[in-house]
Amino acid sequence: MKFLLAALNAKYIHSNPGIYSLKAYAEAHGAEPELADGSCRIELGEYTINNQFDDILSDIYRRKPDVVGFSCYIWNITFVMQLVRDLPKVLPDVEIWLGGPQVSYDASQVLKEEPAVFGIMMGEGEESFTSLVRWHLRRRREGSKFQETLEGIPGIAVRNFSGEPVETPLKNAVNMSEIPFLYDQLEGFKNRIIYYESSRGCPFSCSYCLSSLDKSVRFRDMELVKRELDYFLEHKVSQVKFVDRTFNCNKKHTMEIWRYITEHDNGITNFHFEISADLLDEEELELMKTMRPGLIQLEIGVQSTNPNTIKEIQRKTDLKRLKAVVDQVNGFQNIHQHLDLIAGLPYENYESFKNSFNTVYEMKPEQLQLGFLKVLKGSYMEERARNYDLVYKSEPPYEVLSTAWLNYGEILKLKAVEEMVEVYGNSGQFRYTMEALVEEFQTPFDMFESLAEYYEAYGLFGINHTRIARYEILEKFVAEKLAGDMPEKQLEDIQGEMPEEQLGDMPREHSGEPSGKLDFYKDLFVYDLYLRENMKSRPAFSMDQLPYKEKIREFFAVEAKEHRYLKEGYEGFEARQLIKMAHLEVFRDGRAVLFDYKNRDPLTYNAAAYVVELD
Repeated sequence: MKFLLAALNAKYIHSNPGIYSLKAYAEAHGAEPELADGSCRIELGEYTINNQFDDILSDIYRRKPDVVGFSCYIWNITFVMQLVRDLPKVLPDVEIWLGGPQVSYDASQVLKEEPAVFGIMMGEGEESFTSLVRWHLRRRREGSKFQETLEGIPGIAVRNFSGEPVETPLKNAVNMSEIPFLYDQLEGFKNRIIYYESSRGCPFSCSYCLSSLDKSVRFRDMELVKRELDYFLEHKVSQVKFVDRTFNCNKKHTMEIWRYITEHDNGITNFHFEISADLLDEEELELMKTMRPGLIQLEIGVQSTNPNTIKEIQRKTDLKRLKAVVDQVNGFQNIHQHLDLIAGLPYENYESFKNSFNTVYEMKPEQLQLGFLKVLKGSYMEERARNYDLVYKSEPPYEVLSTAWLNYGEILKLKAVEEMVEVYGNSGQFRYTMEALVEEFQTPFDMFESLAEYYEAYGLFGINHTRIARYEILEKFVAEKLAGDMPEKQLEDIQGEMPEEQLGDMPREHSGEPSGKLDFYKDLFVYDLYLRENMKSRPAFSMDQLPYKEKIREFFAVEAKEHRYLKEGYEGFEARQLIKMAHLEVFRDGRAVLFDYKNRDPLTYNAAAYVVELD
């Protein structure tokens, strides 16, 4: 007998720890002889929503499973239902089960609407799936003598003899320490994200989130966690992403893990954590200060800075403390911070969201994620939707269209701002350009809003622009704004925020005339470009380097002998090779900057940059 657990992930780099956990738990706790002798197999099928439908359908058909279980989320449910409806046409005897958050909270309704679905596992699936496997194997073994019904399995929804949906009582929360380690084989995870779970549940009650429904916060045994972290460290996994909903809700648990990865750091592995920053205390911050740059990264859900909104969504956030912590961590210069906002929450109108955005942007996170409210099935937000005049899409992902405070036109404007933030902010490719440009506007939001309006006016949305094209658009945007007499930029503010060793690296002088100012920005474009990449072809907005060609050649000739700047990783190379490995650029203000691509910032991935003298 064959069970197939299928996941349709959003991208190839993602994996689905849920199906791995179901398989591992059933094989460890199933206690059936068929699981031991191989006559019953549990297989996994991971696909993406970008795969061709026929490719997935044909792969499942060729595997010939007796039972198929699909993992259902808002991003894949439409695709899953297509498979559910067509799979019985090619495998008429297959038994189809669904599980996951998208079907757990209206399981009976799904059974009424989808006749091809045999049953649904609600909530945590490890014990339900294990019981289902046992049930099938006993029925197969006993044949006509078997009398046991599925209604004895907790946490599932099935049809009774009359065809009506029946939901069995939910089972007890699974013991986290009884779930086997999911990654004893890493071959299938090359170039993919490793997800790891050291706890389940969440102590908070945020109305938009399903995690708030599970108040039973449970932790995996710490000795198990340490052994499993050792495995990741020994295999030099590039990133481990903890999926704990609020990783730092228990200080003892947090400190043990953070101390362990700090003490056993392999210099390579990065650990990602979703935290509540306002819960961190000074002891935790002192430990974080000692960590290798890039050892950990933090995702911090701010969601809104409007106190009425925070109260209404039942979120407990000390914004003053959160800001102080984020500022302190920024000062460590060793931890990437990713801060989130959600548009479409109650009491948040366009102006209020703008204020939230500006407040969070001024915290200077490496990334600011501007998301839009998803009205999830089973959430308190869904129950309160009418109270907020909350209108959302009928189909997954059930994204907000309007509220009593935010109309659809304003949602569209925020969508455009979001794209500009992703391209020019979160990409990290325009760092110094954005730091200068933001000073030309009253607020950071005004800058991104103005960029979005420019894109809209010239029909630039919906096009897959190259990186150079993004700069060329920015060049025209700046030129147009200069013609509109933008206020003078405050250079001192930018210089004051730069690391000591980088002071003077970026172009920083311009005449007061628009043409001189545009040249200043063109130099910033070039500086940002070469910080990320040793460009093979020069952009049109760069300054001609031909007058400096001989001096640049002489500089690398000396560098090949003396290694004044290019040290580790450059030994033994001739000047002509160094010219290809690093880059030297002369800017319009006469300064020469050397870009070192073997020495990159672990947080920004920017090359090291040195101001050098050309004899």
